[in-house]
Amino acid sequence: MGSLTRFSVALALVCYSLLFLSANGDYTGGYDLVSISDYNDGKGLIAYLKVIDDKNTTFGASVEELRLSVRVETDERVRVRITDNRSDRWEIPEWVVQRGGVGSLSALSASPPRNAEKQGELPVGNSSLKFSYTSEPFGFAVSRPETGEVLFNTTPVSDMNGLVFKDQYLEITTQLPEEAVLYGLGESTRPDGLKLAHNRVYTLWATDIGSNIPDIDLYGTYPFYLAMRDGVAHGVLLMNSNGMDIVYGDTSLTYRVIGGVFDFYFFAGPTPLSIVDQYTQLVGRPAAMPYWSLGFHQSRYGYKSLAEVEEVVDRYAAAEIPLETMWSDIDYMDGYRDFTIDQTNYPEEKLRAFVKKLHDNYQKYVIILDPGIAIDESYPTYKRGVDLDIYIRNKYGDRYLAQVWPGPVNFPDFFHPNAEKFWTDEIVDFHKRVGFDGLWIDMNEAANFCTGPECVIDPDVLCPGEDYTICCLLCQAEKNVSRWDDPPYKINCIGKYREINGRTIAMSALHHGGIKEYDAHNLFGLTESIMTYSALKTLFPEKRPFLLSRSTFVGSGVVTAHWTGDNGATFADLAYSIVSCLNSGMFGVPMVGADICGFGGQTTEELCSRWIQVGAFYPFSRDHADINSRHQELYLWDSVAKVARTVLGLRYKLLPYYYTRMLEAHSTGAPIMRPLFFEFPSDTATLSINTQFLVGRGLLVSPVVAEGQETVNAYFPPGVWYSAFDPSKIIKVQGSSGEFHVLPAPVNTIQVHYRAGFIIPMQEPAMTTTLARKTPFTLLVIFGDGPEDSAAGELFLDYGEEREMRVMKEKSTFIKFTAKKSEGRGALLSTVTEGAFALSQHVMLHKITILGLPDIPSRVRMNGIWTKHPVSSNAEGSIDISELNLSLGKSFHLSWHYDQSGSAYVL
Repeated sequence: MGSLTRFSVALALVCYSLLFLSANGDYTGGYDLVSISDYNDGKGLIAYLKVIDDKNTTFGASVEELRLSVRVETDERVRVRITDNRSDRWEIPEWVVQRGGVGSLSALSASPPRNAEKQGELPVGNSSLKFSYTSEPFGFAVSRPETGEVLFNTTPVSDMNGLVFKDQYLEITTQLPEEAVLYGLGESTRPDGLKLAHNRVYTLWATDIGSNIPDIDLYGTYPFYLAMRDGVAHGVLLMNSNGMDIVYGDTSLTYRVIGGVFDFYFFAGPTPLSIVDQYTQLVGRPAAMPYWSLGFHQSRYGYKSLAEVEEVVDRYAAAEIPLETMWSDIDYMDGYRDFTIDQTNYPEEKLRAFVKKLHDNYQKYVIILDPGIAIDESYPTYKRGVDLDIYIRNKYGDRYLAQVWPGPVNFPDFFHPNAEKFWTDEIVDFHKRVGFDGLWIDMNEAANFCTGPECVIDPDVLCPGEDYTICCLLCQAEKNVSRWDDPPYKINCIGKYREINGRTIAMSALHHGGIKEYDAHNLFGLTESIMTYSALKTLFPEKRPFLLSRSTFVGSGVVTAHWTGDNGATFADLAYSIVSCLNSGMFGVPMVGADICGFGGQTTEELCSRWIQVGAFYPFSRDHADINSRHQELYLWDSVAKVARTVLGLRYKLLPYYYTRMLEAHSTGAPIMRPLFFEFPSDTATLSINTQFLVGRGLLVSPVVAEGQETVNAYFPPGVWYSAFDPSKIIKVQGSSGEFHVLPAPVNTIQVHYRAGFIIPMQEPAMTTTLARKTPFTLLVIFGDGPEDSAAGELFLDYGEEREMRVMKEKSTFIKFTAKKSEGRGALLSTVTEGAFALSQHVMLHKITILGLPDIPSRVRMNGIWTKHPVSSNAEGSIDISELNLSLGKSFHLSWHYDQSGSAYVL
């Protein structure tokens, strides 16, 4: 559910063209480095910069003296920070975004200043990165000391501005080689695909707008990019929450920022996965999600009554389509007010009974919250907020007035020291009335249907009226607009037609401690997420919280999942969703999905069929639609229902694999859904693959994303690939680069392939994750087609909701599987860590399926003893060893042979 605001695609593209042309400023700018000191531990330096005479005051006067701090924080990470030396400036508080636990730069001691050399560098020791500088004019570079490759270089050259640092305008440019390939800088919907496109402007400004509009700044802001050069990756993060344009030219990248400081972090890689590992080591590891969140979810804005919701649940069951969680949008509220219940359409007693029935069926219930609190002295939530003084203020000190779904609202100030108590108490108290299992926070850019710093309630107008999105407050234009509401530099394509505070909180509004909305706007969704996550931890002290947020920022993955917002019911939006989800994973938010079948507009049977084929493999899989859209529950078309049973059946079989990938994401930041180049960075063709993706390392998804198409031209990197639905169909690619293969894909079919070299744990499909977890395990061992080969995999087991997701004595089990084959024999070994949990839960392995064996083995040993377990070849060309009844809590060694006298094959 979101604002109904829409712009045409054509307008968006024209707007971006105009912005790029206007963004080329006429500065020469620049600073000289005049003195320098070394940190006493030898891991950094401090330098002081003086502005070069610059009489261009278009965006204000330059800051005269800057302070540069450089720090080698780890062997793979270097920090470069530039700020005003004489005055404090806005920086993101560390409670909002952590900094890897390295402490404050100001706490470090340094040697006395000395005059700067014309050129210099920071001794790097064991660091994979080197910092160097030129002093007149100042510029710096970050490079790899082993190869000399320059990754980031701000040294001024012809046609390139020097450093610009003004109160409300900062600019810095790095040179780029023509062969550089960049990803990231989000969030926006990108028809260009996953790679960033040259000669575009990427604007970072949290905006309430439909994600069906391409090339527009959306809900999330991530000043982070991942770069690929000749198969080697590096990453760059600018830790800055202010609005910015990032101009990507042919051989340069220019940051144009409207406040704060330059605080860069450089990550050495050298692989894409290691970049995400290093990035999330700094900003925080992704939250562990409960097992049930990996099931299929159903939602809609416009379920007008509880009876309609109950019917949806019943019809999913009747259609035998798995349904894990039912969601409620703002329909359940009384007048769209948070923490209230519509007693007519969602009577409280019946709602509680409905939730209990879901729980009895092993299903879950998630509800929505919006941040705007309706202004009404008889509304207890509002009154408690007033008593705690937690609402954002306008520049005159009054509570800032806005309008969202319930009409006139105040917004909680999540920077306020009382905000956590207020938000937690409301959530905990409301849970006593409605036993929800997770929360969904929306409209938190924050969306505001009325623009202006000085709105008042019109006593003669009924607000919000029949069209909730039309402003019905009185918002008169100010005679003397503040420099915050009308900054000298205009960011953002939408800003050409919408002011910076358009449909959001005025930039001059104030948070606790004098923090301006101008500086903290992009953090609203993250700070609300932090407070909501904290409230859920209080509510469920022994369980993992589940939270879904629309607006996100660097570090949001630490507390929340994300969906890609208000997309459209079009094939184009289906294709866009893949890139959007892949970007989210790179940004450290691996639990991500898009609204299946499309949120806005009228979906079709074909589109819904194709979309569930893709959505079944999103990490977060949810069907959600707008109130003005046709119903699109998966059971409504027989053909879609049949497809849903097939693809969700495979997803539920793969739940152990997905859950183990969740552990990997929580431990290292690794995306669950990832681009092909993450696994094949040296294969240049993978750098441009936009409509295929990997789940973990071992599963390749190649969907149809175009109307009327019955084949898919899928790219297969080097290796052996087995069809997941028919393993007898094999793609073999030799050499160092991949191949495109045209495969049949009628409307009821998606191409999914297992990758040779991996072992994938599975269970049986069921209607809920709880029931699926009660079924026995199968191990799928995937060999290549050569006479000698190996495979490996892993499995993580726990209760699925424990607060901690890690290997713990008696609370979880981790198993490593390794296998190899050679002529005449082969073996599979499991190595168990903390097996007590699996033993206590009677986790059993029933069957081992092996792909890539030439024939049925004649004999099988289990732990050195000949066994009589049935060994057979099935119709799909795989070998099954069944009826094992083997506990996964104990290590085992299985070997097979093609002769009667074969000796045990030991790994």
